[in-house]
Amino acid sequence: MKSFRAATAASLLAACAGQTASAATGNVLFNGTITATCTITINSNGTMTVSANLQSLSSHNAGGSAGSAQVDTTGGVTLSVDPVTSTTVPASDTTATTWTPTFATSGAQTIAETGTATALTVPGTSTVAVNLDGTKSGSNRFSAGNYQATVTLRCE
Repeated sequence: MKSFRAATAASLLAACAGQTASAATGNVLFNGTITATCTITINSNGTMTVSANLQSLSSHNAGGSAGSAQVDTTGGVTLSVDPVTSTTVPASDTTATTWTPTFATSGAQTIAETGTATALTVPGTSTVAVNLDGTKSGSNRFSAGNYQATVTLRCE
């Protein structure tokens, strides 16, 4: 009986020796999450010039220029400008100035000039033009000297 079992096992081994093993497969899943994001790169600062009546100091006036920034985004964010909080004016300028920042974009998304927070829904790169207007009211005028104001461009 032992020899019969040994002979049967040997014949089964001989029969299976020429066969290949069956193949097996498995799926590996990959997941990724990208949160809505943006980056801002300042390209250039702006320049304000005074109007002929000395009541407007603005990047919109002749000889003035907008500041420029690049915004890269996944979409799903909002672009805005904060109210001006940091200014430097000559000591001789003692009257109130109303500062109004605005922006416009071109590129991945086009936004006409606005001061209102605006959704960037399209992913890509946009160029942002940032402008600033300073105005005096009534009989008030800008004085001679150096002026500086900071506009914060915000993307969130």
